[in-house]
Amino acid sequence: MRAVTNLTVHGIGETAREPDPGEDATWVTVEQFEQVVDAVADRPDVRITFDDGNASDVEIALPRLVERGLKAEFFVLAGLLGEPGRLDAAGVRELTGAGMRVGSHGWAHRDWRTLQGPQVAEEFTRAHAVLSELTGAPVSRVAIPFGSYDRQVLRRLRMAGVTRAYTSDGGKARPGSWLQARNSLKHDLDDDWIRRVLDGGPSLARRAGKLGMRLYKRVR
Repeated sequence: MRAVTNLTVHGIGETAREPDPGEDATWVTVEQFEQVVDAVADRPDVRITFDDGNASDVEIALPRLVERGLKAEFFVLAGLLGEPGRLDAAGVRELTGAGMRVGSHGWAHRDWRTLQGPQVAEEFTRAHAVLSELTGAPVSRVAIPFGSYDRQVLRRLRMAGVTRAYTSDGGKARPGSWLQARNSLKHDLDDDWIRRVLDGGPSLARRAGKLGMRLYKRVR
């Protein structure tokens, strides 16, 4: 079974809101995004995902995906819908109407390892319910905010009926795995980065390091 490469897009172009600390490192230009989608247009071993529910998902990304016949999965922050610079309900419906898949990135972009009290239900139950109602289909796939997880987070996801969980661990993934590693686009990406991520593969030492970190996160 051939491995897949999962890519994560956060924001594209000029941001219409104040970025969170460090968030500007994950925003790319329109030209950089076009470089990526052109490179993967004929690559069934590459999946494109989007986090955070930014307005650029619909305004910039969607028409370029449709133009190239590409599908993608958009992980939306249900509690931030309609805020400046974010997707609103109509945007979510536009994504699904174009054949894109919508999943949950939680409610308010919290670190799932630090949830307390009612936050747990917001992130794992309420967010899914809101997005399911908007899309007209059950939402059961998630992208873990900040890539921050441990065994308690994974247990809560399984209890919530999550059928696939995406991380930010980097590297390739087995197509059918419940936990899927992803590679985030960064502001400094170029053709060399695209080739390295899609085809080059990490060194043996780096692969071992990534595997060790994933195992540590699962058991801590």
